[in-house]
Amino acid sequence: MNLTVWRRIAAILVARNREFYRDRAGLSWNLLMPVMMVLAFAFIFRGGPEDVFKVGVVTQDGNLHSTTSPFLALDYLSFIPLTEPDAAIAKVERHQLDLLLDLRGTPAYWVNADSPNGYLAERLLLGAYASAIGPSPERRAVSGAALRYVDWALPGVLAMNIMFSSLWGVGWVIVRYRKNGVLRRLKATPLSPWEFLTAQVASRLIVVLGASLLVYLGATALLDFPMRGSYLALALVYVTGALCLISLGLIVASRLRSEEVADGLLNLISWPMLLLSGVWFSMEGTSVAAQTLSHLLPLTHLVEGARRVMIDGAGVVDVLPQIGLLAGLAALFLVLAAWLFRWE
Repeated sequence: MNLTVWRRIAAILVARNREFYRDRAGLSWNLLMPVMMVLAFAFIFRGGPEDVFKVGVVTQDGNLHSTTSPFLALDYLSFIPLTEPDAAIAKVERHQLDLLLDLRGTPAYWVNADSPNGYLAERLLLGAYASAIGPSPERRAVSGAALRYVDWALPGVLAMNIMFSSLWGVGWVIVRYRKNGVLRRLKATPLSPWEFLTAQVASRLIVVLGASLLVYLGATALLDFPMRGSYLALALVYVTGALCLISLGLIVASRLRSEEVADGLLNLISWPMLLLSGVWFSMEGTSVAAQTLSHLLPLTHLVEGARRVMIDGAGVVDVLPQIGLLAGLAALFLVLAAWLFRWE
């Protein structure tokens, strides 16, 4: 290769680098994104040695400091405060909790006889009570196979797929329409912003739900995961969740003209939800602030509702709080997007 060829390559290289550096939105996102993810994980997870066993503790008010037990003084156990044992017993059966201790009235505990961690946690419990004054808690054994991680994660993965497809499917595309002049031409027609946005929501909803159904059927054929609840309840959870996230994407696309800025904002919205909504790991045992923030995110309620149906066997009535909240947010976001929307 002669010198002229290398000069042409160098010129293109310099031009491309300058284009990247001058794109402030893209440059800022590439610099801030890794830092934000590190800070997010530091915010979610507490420092120090990890707890060895996960124990649910049932008290009258859900406050561990309002009761006394020699077991609660042990270190390296994660104690999860509860007010009702019913849902937690199912987690003991699936090995999601190593032990469940009920301190209301006469102490009692549930342990899975098939769980190695449950066996060790029970030894610690009995040892703690043996060194204290008073009777040991009453033993109530349960049984059940461990819930596979893939079974637990699948409802969240489906919800994550819906989130990305919903946000980018309308948020990024409509910004591109505005940038390329498509919306300017549509403005000259009798079409109103509300009609345009409604059509976008309906179109994206069909695509998102169709893709999710194919993923669900494929996972069923390959993984043989449990589906214990109502299919109608699961459909309503995912439909309202998709409507909510599509409407959120419309808000982002309501006025922006730059695809790069839209991409950055959509990432800024989606990554906190991905980290804090329990898609990949349970939020139980994380900091109080992280759990509080998690419940402010729509993806959290989508994941919780889907897991309650698929894993816990919930019906429509059981997940009405999640369905109602997602539907209400969808209506609010759609109204806000129509109010903010500009053709140009």
